[in-house]
Amino acid sequence: MTTKRILVVDDEAKMRRILELALKSMGHEVEQAGDGEEALAKIESGSFDLVLTDLRMPRLDGIGLLTALRDAGSDLPVIVMTAYGTIETAVAAMKVGAADYVIRPFEMETIEMAVTRALTMQVVQRENRFLKDEVSRGWGDFVGTSQAMQALYALLRQVAPARSSVFVVGETGTGKELVARALHVASGRSGLFVPINCAAIPADLLESELFGHVKGAFTGAARDRIGKCELASGGTLFLDEITEMPIGLQAKLLRVLQESVIEKVGSNVATPVDLRVVAATNREPQHSVDAGMLRRDLYFRLNVVRVDVPLLRDRRDDIPLLVDYFIQKYSVELSRAPPRMSPEALGILETYAWPGNVRELENLIERAMVLCRGDTITVAHLPAELASTTVSEPVATAGSPAGASLGPSLALRPHVDELERRLIESALEAASNNKAAAARLLEISERALWYKIKRYGLS
Repeated sequence: MTTKRILVVDDEAKMRRILELALKSMGHEVEQAGDGEEALAKIESGSFDLVLTDLRMPRLDGIGLLTALRDAGSDLPVIVMTAYGTIETAVAAMKVGAADYVIRPFEMETIEMAVTRALTMQVVQRENRFLKDEVSRGWGDFVGTSQAMQALYALLRQVAPARSSVFVVGETGTGKELVARALHVASGRSGLFVPINCAAIPADLLESELFGHVKGAFTGAARDRIGKCELASGGTLFLDEITEMPIGLQAKLLRVLQESVIEKVGSNVATPVDLRVVAATNREPQHSVDAGMLRRDLYFRLNVVRVDVPLLRDRRDDIPLLVDYFIQKYSVELSRAPPRMSPEALGILETYAWPGNVRELENLIERAMVLCRGDTITVAHLPAELASTTVSEPVATAGSPAGASLGPSLALRPHVDELERRLIESALEAASNNKAAAARLLEISERALWYKIKRYGLS
Protein backbone atom coordinates (compact mmCIF):
# COMPACT_ATOMS: atom_id res chain seq x y z
CA MET A 1 0.00 0.00 0.00
CA THR A 2 1.30 3.49 -0.82
CA THR A 3 2.16 6.02 1.87
CA LYS A 4 -0.88 7.69 3.46
CA ARG A 5 -1.24 10.66 5.81
CA ILE A 6 -2.87 9.65 9.09
CA LEU A 7 -4.02 11.94 11.92
CA VAL A 8 -3.83 10.41 15.42
CA VAL A 9 -6.20 12.10 17.92
CA ASP A 10 -5.84 11.29 21.64
CA ASP A 11 -5.54 13.33 24.83
CA GLU A 12 -2.74 11.06 26.08
CA ALA A 13 0.61 12.11 24.60
CA LYS A 14 2.19 8.70 25.33
CA MET A 15 -0.56 6.87 23.41
CA ARG A 16 -0.22 9.29 20.48
CA ARG A 17 3.52 8.62 20.33
CA ILE A 18 3.07 4.83 20.46
CA LEU A 19 0.54 4.94 17.64
CA GLU A 20 2.74 7.30 15.62
CA LEU A 21 5.70 4.91 15.79
CA ALA A 22 3.53 1.93 14.83
CA LEU A 23 1.98 3.71 11.86
CA LYS A 24 5.31 5.06 10.66
CA SER A 25 6.68 1.52 10.74
CA MET A 26 3.90 0.71 8.24
CA GLY A 27 5.29 3.42 5.95
CA HIS A 28 2.71 6.14 6.67
CA GLU A 29 3.09 9.82 7.52
CA VAL A 30 1.59 10.72 10.90
CA GLU A 31 0.44 13.91 12.63
CA GLN A 32 -0.95 14.27 16.13
CA ALA A 33 -3.81 16.18 17.78
CA GLY A 34 -4.73 16.32 21.48
CA ASP A 35 -8.51 16.54 21.05
CA GLY A 36 -11.30 16.88 18.49
CA GLU A 37 -11.05 20.65 18.11
CA GLU A 38 -7.31 20.51 17.38
CA ALA A 39 -7.98 17.69 14.95
CA LEU A 40 -10.60 19.72 13.05
CA ALA A 41 -8.12 22.61 12.76
CA LYS A 42 -5.46 20.31 11.33
CA ILE A 43 -7.91 18.72 8.91
CA GLU A 44 -9.05 22.17 7.81
CA SER A 45 -5.49 23.25 7.03
CA GLY A 46 -4.12 19.99 5.63
CA SER A 47 -4.94 16.80 3.77
CA PHE A 48 -5.32 13.40 5.43
CA ASP A 49 -6.30 9.92 4.28
CA LEU A 50 -7.41 8.55 7.67
CA VAL A 51 -8.19 9.67 11.23
CA LEU A 52 -7.52 7.44 14.24
CA THR A 53 -9.25 8.97 17.26
CA ASP A 54 -9.96 8.20 20.89
CA LEU A 55 -13.62 8.27 21.88
CA ARG A 56 -13.37 10.15 25.20
CA MET A 57 -11.44 13.45 25.10
CA PRO A 58 -11.85 16.95 26.57
CA ARG A 59 -13.45 19.80 24.61
CA LEU A 60 -14.57 17.73 21.58
CA ASP A 61 -14.74 13.93 21.83
CA GLY A 62 -14.56 11.28 19.11
CA ILE A 63 -18.30 11.25 18.40
CA GLY A 64 -18.29 15.05 18.18
CA LEU A 65 -15.34 14.96 15.78
CA LEU A 66 -17.11 12.39 13.60
CA THR A 67 -20.32 14.41 13.59
CA ALA A 68 -18.51 17.61 12.62
CA LEU A 69 -16.73 15.88 9.73
CA ARG A 70 -19.90 14.32 8.35
CA ASP A 71 -21.87 17.56 8.73
CA ALA A 72 -19.15 19.24 6.64
CA GLY A 73 -19.64 16.63 3.90
CA SER A 74 -16.29 14.92 4.49
CA ASP A 75 -15.96 11.23 3.63
CA LEU A 76 -12.60 10.96 5.44
CA PRO A 77 -12.50 7.49 7.07
CA VAL A 78 -12.34 7.54 10.88
CA ILE A 79 -11.38 4.69 13.21
CA VAL A 80 -12.58 5.12 16.80
CA MET A 81 -10.58 3.80 19.77
CA THR A 82 -12.48 3.26 23.02
CA ALA A 83 -11.84 1.69 26.38
CA TYR A 84 -15.57 1.54 26.87
CA GLY A 85 -16.21 -1.33 24.50
CA THR A 86 -19.90 -1.68 24.92
CA ILE A 87 -22.29 -2.40 22.07
CA GLU A 88 -23.87 1.03 22.61
CA THR A 89 -20.68 3.02 22.00
CA ALA A 90 -19.72 0.91 19.00
CA VAL A 91 -23.16 1.32 17.44
CA ALA A 92 -23.16 5.07 18.13
CA ALA A 93 -19.77 5.48 16.45
CA MET A 94 -20.78 3.44 13.39
CA LYS A 95 -24.10 5.28 13.07
CA VAL A 96 -22.30 8.63 12.97
CA GLY A 97 -20.03 7.29 10.23
CA ALA A 98 -17.03 5.55 11.75
CA ALA A 99 -15.21 3.22 9.37
CA ASP A 100 -14.25 0.87 12.22
CA TYR A 101 -13.60 0.75 15.95
CA VAL A 102 -11.06 -0.93 18.24
CA ILE A 103 -11.35 -1.61 21.95
CA ARG A 104 -8.60 -0.59 24.34
CA PRO A 105 -6.34 -2.10 25.47
CA PHE A 106 -5.32 -3.53 22.12
CA GLU A 107 -2.39 -5.16 20.38
CA MET A 108 -0.63 -3.10 17.72
CA GLU A 109 -1.49 -5.79 15.17
CA THR A 110 -5.16 -4.94 15.75
CA ILE A 111 -4.55 -1.28 14.95
CA GLU A 112 -2.49 -2.17 11.87
CA MET A 113 -5.23 -4.46 10.57
CA ALA A 114 -7.94 -1.84 11.17
CA VAL A 115 -5.90 0.87 9.42
CA THR A 116 -5.14 -1.34 6.41
CA ARG A 117 -8.78 -2.40 6.18
CA ALA A 118 -10.07 1.19 6.33
CA LEU A 119 -7.60 2.50 3.73
CA THR A 120 -8.36 -0.41 1.39
CA MET A 121 -12.10 0.12 1.78
CA GLN A 122 -11.64 3.82 0.99
CA VAL A 123 -9.99 2.95 -2.34
CA VAL A 124 -12.63 0.34 -3.17
CA GLN A 125 -15.50 2.72 -2.39
CA ARG A 126 -13.95 5.46 -4.51
CA GLU A 127 -13.44 3.08 -7.43
CA ASN A 128 -16.95 1.67 -7.05
CA ARG A 129 -18.47 5.14 -7.22
CA PHE A 130 -16.41 5.90 -10.28
CA LEU A 131 -17.22 2.60 -11.99
CA LYS A 132 -20.94 2.98 -11.26
CA ASP A 133 -20.92 6.32 -13.05
CA GLU A 134 -19.00 4.88 -15.96
CA VAL A 135 -21.21 1.80 -16.37
CA SER A 136 -24.29 4.03 -16.54
CA ARG A 137 -22.72 5.80 -19.51
CA GLY A 138 -21.53 2.68 -21.34
CA TRP A 139 -22.69 1.54 -24.81
CA GLY A 140 -22.20 -2.16 -24.29
CA ASP A 141 -20.03 -4.48 -26.36
CA PHE A 142 -18.99 -4.27 -29.98
CA VAL A 143 -21.64 -5.30 -32.49
CA GLY A 144 -20.63 -6.19 -36.03
CA THR A 145 -19.26 -8.96 -38.19
CA SER A 146 -18.47 -6.97 -41.34
CA GLN A 147 -15.06 -7.09 -42.97
CA ALA A 148 -14.28 -3.60 -41.64
CA MET A 149 -15.06 -4.66 -38.06
CA GLN A 150 -13.09 -7.90 -38.39
CA ALA A 151 -10.06 -5.84 -39.40
CA LEU A 152 -10.62 -3.57 -36.38
CA TYR A 153 -10.84 -6.55 -34.01
CA ALA A 154 -7.60 -7.99 -35.37
CA LEU A 155 -5.76 -4.70 -34.86
CA LEU A 156 -7.07 -4.26 -31.31
CA ARG A 157 -5.96 -7.78 -30.37
CA GLN A 158 -2.44 -6.93 -31.54
CA VAL A 159 -2.25 -3.53 -29.84
CA ALA A 160 -3.99 -4.20 -26.51
CA PRO A 161 -1.21 -6.07 -24.62
CA ALA A 162 1.37 -3.33 -25.27
CA ARG A 163 1.72 -0.24 -23.08
CA SER A 164 2.13 1.94 -26.18
CA SER A 165 -0.03 5.02 -26.65
CA VAL A 166 -2.86 4.71 -29.16
CA PHE A 167 -4.53 7.40 -31.29
CA VAL A 168 -8.14 6.55 -32.17
CA VAL A 169 -9.53 8.48 -35.15
CA GLY A 170 -13.12 8.47 -36.31
CA GLU A 171 -16.19 10.57 -37.00
CA THR A 172 -18.56 11.52 -34.20
CA GLY A 173 -20.72 8.57 -33.17
CA THR A 174 -18.49 5.79 -34.50
CA GLY A 175 -17.61 4.47 -31.03
CA LYS A 176 -14.11 5.77 -30.29
CA GLU A 177 -14.58 5.42 -26.54
CA LEU A 178 -15.79 1.86 -27.03
CA VAL A 179 -12.52 1.13 -28.83
CA ALA A 180 -10.55 2.66 -25.97
CA ARG A 181 -12.47 0.60 -23.40
CA ALA A 182 -11.86 -2.57 -25.41
CA LEU A 183 -8.13 -1.84 -25.46
CA HIS A 184 -8.15 -1.37 -21.69
CA VAL A 185 -10.07 -4.58 -20.96
CA ALA A 186 -7.87 -6.63 -23.30
CA SER A 187 -4.68 -5.05 -21.93
CA GLY A 188 -4.95 -6.85 -18.61
CA ARG A 189 -4.00 -3.68 -16.71
CA SER A 190 -5.36 -3.83 -13.17
CA GLY A 191 -6.22 -0.14 -12.78
CA LEU A 192 -9.24 1.88 -13.85
CA PHE A 193 -10.34 3.04 -17.26
CA VAL A 194 -10.69 6.80 -16.80
CA PRO A 195 -12.16 8.91 -19.62
CA ILE A 196 -12.03 12.70 -19.87
CA ASN A 197 -13.58 14.78 -22.64
CA CYS A 198 -11.19 17.64 -23.33
CA ALA A 199 -13.86 19.56 -25.24
CA ALA A 200 -16.50 19.38 -22.50
CA ILE A 201 -14.48 20.95 -19.66
CA PRO A 202 -13.65 24.68 -19.54
CA ALA A 203 -10.00 25.37 -20.25
CA ASP A 204 -9.38 26.93 -16.83
CA LEU A 205 -10.65 23.78 -15.07
CA LEU A 206 -9.16 21.13 -17.33
CA GLU A 207 -5.71 21.21 -15.70
CA SER A 208 -7.25 20.52 -12.29
CA GLU A 209 -9.36 17.71 -13.77
CA LEU A 210 -6.27 16.10 -15.26
CA PHE A 211 -3.71 16.58 -12.51
CA GLY A 212 -5.77 17.34 -9.40
CA HIS A 213 -5.22 20.21 -7.00
CA VAL A 214 -4.35 20.89 -3.39
CA LYS A 215 -6.55 22.77 -0.99
CA GLY A 216 -6.37 26.53 -1.52
CA ALA A 217 -4.80 26.26 -4.97
CA PHE A 218 -7.49 28.58 -6.34
CA THR A 219 -10.82 30.09 -5.33
CA GLY A 220 -13.22 27.29 -4.51
CA ALA A 221 -10.54 24.65 -3.91
CA ALA A 222 -11.88 23.75 -0.45
CA ARG A 223 -10.11 20.41 -0.27
CA ASP A 224 -7.48 18.33 -2.03
CA ARG A 225 -8.69 16.60 -5.17
CA ILE A 226 -7.29 13.63 -7.07
CA GLY A 227 -6.97 14.22 -10.82
CA LYS A 228 -7.82 11.83 -13.61
CA CYS A 229 -4.15 11.00 -14.27
CA GLU A 230 -3.61 9.81 -10.71
CA LEU A 231 -6.94 7.99 -10.68
CA ALA A 232 -5.95 6.15 -13.88
CA SER A 233 -2.52 5.14 -12.59
CA GLY A 234 -2.09 1.45 -13.25
CA GLY A 235 -4.90 1.60 -15.80
CA THR A 236 -5.83 3.57 -18.92
CA LEU A 237 -6.41 7.31 -19.38
CA PHE A 238 -8.71 8.09 -22.31
CA LEU A 239 -8.31 11.64 -23.67
CA ASP A 240 -11.32 12.23 -25.90
CA GLU A 241 -11.20 15.17 -28.37
CA ILE A 242 -7.52 15.75 -27.58
CA THR A 243 -7.26 18.47 -30.25
CA GLU A 244 -9.53 20.68 -28.10
CA MET A 245 -7.00 20.76 -25.24
CA PRO A 246 -5.30 24.18 -24.85
CA ILE A 247 -1.79 24.25 -26.30
CA GLY A 248 -0.24 25.29 -22.97
CA LEU A 249 -1.79 22.33 -21.20
CA GLN A 250 -0.62 20.01 -23.98
CA ALA A 251 2.96 20.86 -23.01
CA LYS A 252 2.30 19.80 -19.41
CA LEU A 253 0.63 16.61 -20.59
CA LEU A 254 3.67 15.83 -22.74
CA ARG A 255 5.90 16.08 -19.66
CA VAL A 256 3.64 13.66 -17.80
CA LEU A 257 3.87 11.15 -20.65
CA GLN A 258 7.64 11.50 -20.90
CA GLU A 259 8.49 11.47 -17.18
CA SER A 260 5.54 9.53 -15.71
CA VAL A 261 5.03 12.07 -12.92
CA ILE A 262 2.36 14.68 -12.21
CA GLU A 263 2.24 17.82 -10.11
CA LYS A 264 -1.11 18.86 -8.66
CA VAL A 265 -2.24 22.43 -9.23
CA GLY A 266 -0.85 24.49 -6.35
CA SER A 267 1.81 21.94 -5.44
CA ASN A 268 5.41 21.35 -6.42
CA VAL A 269 5.48 17.75 -5.20
CA ALA A 270 5.94 15.21 -8.01
CA THR A 271 3.68 12.14 -7.83
CA PRO A 272 4.64 9.09 -9.94
CA VAL A 273 1.94 7.62 -12.21
CA ASP A 274 1.77 4.56 -14.42
CA LEU A 275 -0.42 5.48 -17.40
CA ARG A 276 -1.45 3.86 -20.64
CA VAL A 277 -2.86 6.74 -22.73
CA VAL A 278 -5.44 6.40 -25.48
CA ALA A 279 -6.29 9.65 -27.27
CA ALA A 280 -9.12 10.25 -29.73
CA THR A 281 -10.31 12.87 -32.18
CA ASN A 282 -12.97 13.29 -34.85
CA ARG A 283 -10.53 15.34 -36.93
CA GLU A 284 -7.61 14.25 -39.06
CA PRO A 285 -4.73 14.61 -36.51
CA GLN A 286 -2.17 15.82 -39.05
CA HIS A 287 -4.53 18.60 -40.12
CA SER A 288 -4.85 19.65 -36.46
CA VAL A 289 -1.06 19.74 -36.19
CA ASP A 290 -0.81 21.87 -39.33
CA ALA A 291 -3.52 24.20 -37.98
CA GLY A 292 -1.68 24.68 -34.68
CA MET A 293 -4.36 22.91 -32.63
CA LEU A 294 -2.18 19.94 -31.67
CA ARG A 295 1.48 20.10 -30.68
CA ARG A 296 3.62 18.17 -33.11
CA ASP A 297 5.74 16.59 -30.35
CA LEU A 298 2.62 15.50 -28.44
CA TYR A 299 1.14 14.09 -31.64
CA PHE A 300 4.24 11.96 -32.21
CA ARG A 301 4.13 10.80 -28.57
CA LEU A 302 0.47 9.78 -28.79
CA ASN A 303 0.44 8.41 -32.32
CA VAL A 304 2.49 5.28 -31.64
CA VAL A 305 -0.37 3.17 -33.01
CA ARG A 306 -3.26 4.67 -34.97
CA VAL A 307 -6.69 3.04 -35.00
CA ASP A 308 -9.27 4.23 -37.54
CA VAL A 309 -12.85 3.40 -36.51
CA PRO A 310 -14.98 2.44 -39.55
CA LEU A 311 -17.97 4.59 -40.48
CA LEU A 312 -21.40 3.00 -40.29
CA ARG A 313 -22.00 3.68 -43.99
CA ASP A 314 -18.86 1.66 -44.72
CA ARG A 315 -20.18 -1.38 -42.85
CA ARG A 316 -23.83 -1.54 -43.84
CA ASP A 317 -23.89 -5.34 -43.39
CA ASP A 318 -23.78 -4.67 -39.63
CA ILE A 319 -26.93 -2.52 -39.60
CA PRO A 320 -29.38 -5.44 -39.05
CA LEU A 321 -27.25 -6.68 -36.14
CA LEU A 322 -27.09 -3.22 -34.61
CA VAL A 323 -30.84 -2.74 -35.06
CA ASP A 324 -31.53 -6.02 -33.24
CA TYR A 325 -29.07 -5.09 -30.48
CA PHE A 326 -30.65 -1.70 -29.83
CA ILE A 327 -34.19 -3.10 -30.01
CA GLN A 328 -33.26 -5.61 -27.31
CA LYS A 329 -31.55 -2.90 -25.24
CA TYR A 330 -34.50 -0.51 -25.26
CA SER A 331 -37.01 -3.31 -24.78
CA VAL A 332 -35.38 -3.92 -21.41
CA GLU A 333 -35.32 -0.21 -20.56
CA LEU A 334 -38.96 0.27 -21.60
CA SER A 335 -40.10 -3.03 -20.02
CA ARG A 336 -41.82 -4.30 -23.15
CA ALA A 337 -41.59 -7.18 -25.58
CA PRO A 338 -39.13 -6.45 -28.41
CA PRO A 339 -40.91 -5.53 -31.65
CA ARG A 340 -39.65 -6.69 -35.03
CA MET A 341 -38.47 -4.33 -37.78
CA SER A 342 -40.45 -4.43 -41.00
CA PRO A 343 -38.44 -5.22 -44.16
CA GLU A 344 -39.41 -1.83 -45.66
CA ALA A 345 -38.18 0.07 -42.59
CA LEU A 346 -34.97 -1.97 -42.44
CA GLY A 347 -34.38 -1.37 -46.14
CA ILE A 348 -34.51 2.38 -45.53
CA LEU A 349 -32.04 2.07 -42.63
CA GLU A 350 -29.65 0.04 -44.77
CA THR A 351 -29.55 2.67 -47.51
CA TYR A 352 -29.39 5.81 -45.34
CA ALA A 353 -26.16 7.84 -45.27
CA TRP A 354 -25.81 7.84 -41.42
CA PRO A 355 -23.84 11.06 -40.93
CA GLY A 356 -24.14 10.50 -37.16
CA ASN A 357 -22.96 6.87 -37.41
CA VAL A 358 -23.87 4.28 -34.75
CA ARG A 359 -24.97 6.89 -32.22
CA GLU A 360 -27.51 8.27 -34.70
CA LEU A 361 -28.81 4.75 -35.36
CA GLU A 362 -29.18 4.10 -31.63
CA ASN A 363 -31.11 7.35 -31.13
CA LEU A 364 -33.36 6.51 -34.07
CA ILE A 365 -34.16 3.04 -32.70
CA GLU A 366 -34.92 4.49 -29.27
CA ARG A 367 -37.32 6.97 -30.92
CA ALA A 368 -39.01 4.22 -32.93
CA MET A 369 -39.39 2.07 -29.81
CA VAL A 370 -41.12 4.93 -27.99
CA LEU A 371 -43.51 5.61 -30.89
CA CYS A 372 -44.27 1.98 -31.76
CA ARG A 373 -47.19 0.58 -29.73
CA GLY A 374 -47.58 -2.63 -31.68
CA ASP A 375 -45.29 -5.54 -32.42
CA THR A 376 -43.71 -4.12 -35.61
CA ILE A 377 -41.62 -1.01 -36.27
CA THR A 378 -42.71 0.30 -39.66
CA VAL A 379 -41.69 3.14 -41.95
CA ALA A 380 -44.29 5.29 -40.17
CA HIS A 381 -42.19 5.11 -36.98
CA LEU A 382 -39.10 6.49 -38.74
CA PRO A 383 -38.45 10.21 -39.27
CA ALA A 384 -40.31 11.38 -42.37
CA GLU A 385 -37.17 12.85 -43.91
CA LEU A 386 -35.21 9.60 -43.64
CA ALA A 387 -36.49 7.93 -46.81
CA SER A 388 -35.84 11.05 -48.90
CA THR A 389 -32.21 11.22 -47.77
CA THR A 390 -31.17 7.62 -48.38
CA VAL A 391 -28.01 7.27 -50.32
CA SER A 392 -26.99 4.79 -52.96
CA GLU A 393 -23.89 6.01 -54.69
CA PRO A 394 -24.18 4.49 -58.18
CA VAL A 395 -21.13 4.17 -60.33
CA ALA A 396 -21.57 5.12 -63.98
CA THR A 397 -21.24 2.02 -66.11
CA ALA A 398 -21.42 1.30 -69.79
CA GLY A 399 -24.97 1.84 -71.00
CA SER A 400 -25.96 3.88 -67.93
CA PRO A 401 -27.57 7.27 -68.44
CA ALA A 402 -25.14 9.03 -66.08
CA GLY A 403 -23.98 11.39 -68.80
CA ALA A 404 -27.36 11.82 -70.47
CA SER A 405 -29.20 15.10 -70.66
CA LEU A 406 -31.29 15.71 -67.54
CA GLY A 407 -34.00 17.55 -69.45
CA PRO A 408 -35.78 20.63 -68.19
CA SER A 409 -36.01 19.52 -64.51
CA LEU A 410 -32.97 19.96 -62.26
CA ALA A 411 -34.54 18.18 -59.25
CA LEU A 412 -31.95 15.62 -58.16
CA ARG A 413 -34.08 12.90 -56.52
CA PRO A 414 -36.14 11.81 -59.61
CA HIS A 415 -32.99 11.44 -61.72
CA VAL A 416 -31.14 9.56 -58.97
CA ASP A 417 -34.13 7.24 -58.53
CA GLU A 418 -34.32 6.62 -62.28
CA LEU A 419 -30.60 5.86 -62.44
CA GLU A 420 -30.86 3.56 -59.42
CA ARG A 421 -33.81 1.71 -60.95
CA ARG A 422 -31.96 1.15 -64.23
CA LEU A 423 -28.84 -0.06 -62.44
CA ILE A 424 -30.91 -2.54 -60.43
CA GLU A 425 -32.56 -3.80 -63.63
CA SER A 426 -29.14 -4.19 -65.24
CA ALA A 427 -27.78 -6.06 -62.21
CA LEU A 428 -30.77 -8.41 -62.10
CA GLU A 429 -30.42 -9.13 -65.78
CA ALA A 430 -26.68 -9.75 -65.47
CA ALA A 431 -27.30 -12.07 -62.52
CA SER A 432 -30.12 -13.96 -64.26
CA ASN A 433 -32.52 -12.59 -61.64
CA ASN A 434 -30.47 -14.09 -58.79
CA LYS A 435 -31.09 -11.56 -55.99
CA ALA A 436 -28.03 -12.47 -53.92
CA ALA A 437 -25.72 -12.17 -56.93
CA ALA A 438 -27.35 -8.91 -58.03
CA ALA A 439 -26.91 -7.46 -54.53
CA ARG A 440 -23.20 -8.31 -54.67
CA LEU A 441 -22.88 -6.56 -58.05
CA LEU A 442 -24.58 -3.48 -56.62
CA GLU A 443 -22.53 -3.69 -53.38
CA ILE A 444 -25.62 -3.55 -51.17
CA SER A 445 -27.26 -6.13 -48.91
CA GLU A 446 -29.81 -8.57 -50.32
CA ARG A 447 -32.39 -7.21 -47.88
CA ALA A 448 -31.83 -3.66 -49.20
CA LEU A 449 -32.18 -4.97 -52.77
CA TRP A 450 -35.54 -6.59 -51.97
CA TYR A 451 -36.74 -3.28 -50.54
CA LYS A 452 -35.67 -1.38 -53.67
CA ILE A 453 -37.28 -3.97 -55.98
CA LYS A 454 -40.56 -3.46 -54.15
CA ARG A 455 -40.12 0.33 -54.11
CA TYR A 456 -39.60 0.56 -57.87
CA GLY A 457 -42.19 -2.10 -58.71
CA LEU A 458 -39.68 -4.37 -60.40
CA SER A 459 -40.57 -8.01 -61.02
